[in-house]
Amino acid sequence: MPSSRSILDREFAEIRDNLLRIGYLVDAAIERAMQSLNAHDAGLARQVIDDDAAINELRFAIEEACLRLIATQQPAAGDLRTAMAAVSIATDIERMADHATGIAKTVLRMGADAPPRPLVDLNPMAQTARRMFQAALDAYVARDAEAARRVAAEDDEVDHMYKALFDELIQKMARDPSVVAHCTYLLWCGHNLERIGDRVTNIAERIIFMLTGTLKELNV
Repeated sequence: MPSSRSILDREFAEIRDNLLRIGYLVDAAIERAMQSLNAHDAGLARQVIDDDAAINELRFAIEEACLRLIATQQPAAGDLRTAMAAVSIATDIERMADHATGIAKTVLRMGADAPPRPLVDLNPMAQTARRMFQAALDAYVARDAEAARRVAAEDDEVDHMYKALFDELIQKMARDPSVVAHCTYLLWCGHNLERIGDRVTNIAERIIFMLTGTLKELNV
């Protein structure tokens, strides 16, 4: 008969694998949302929206697995923190998918009247947020609190990019009222990317809590 420790380790491994799986799906959703924005591809935008249901289901499956583990295995100390952190991490990852869906819905609202290319380039902001996300997942797997702290510090870069984007788009609208609608859509997209960066920071905070027992808001 397997020991309690081996059962616990197996269940934690399944939770970790599902967190990585949902992470992969959400990163792909962000990538496709940006592709749909760059190409004004309504079909790709609809795919991002349609795929969100599977991400939601996986998030709930992770939560249920964590709650079942807590109820049946009664973990203590670090094991309990690991289960609690996984619930929070899954929630933030799923909400990152909501932000990707927000970009996709904005692409659909733009319609065929959008300029052939976006008036500003949001891709560096998306790339930075995705790089942060991958680093956070790596820190989770490696159980590396210092790496998680470095991830959270990178959110300043995303915030600065968003401020620069905001300022540039406001100036464009002031100079040319005909682009107000399109610039407003791009501001919505930029806000979604900025929120993705915030969600990654939340994930980093939970990784640190999981490893150290200290729950502290970072990068405020």
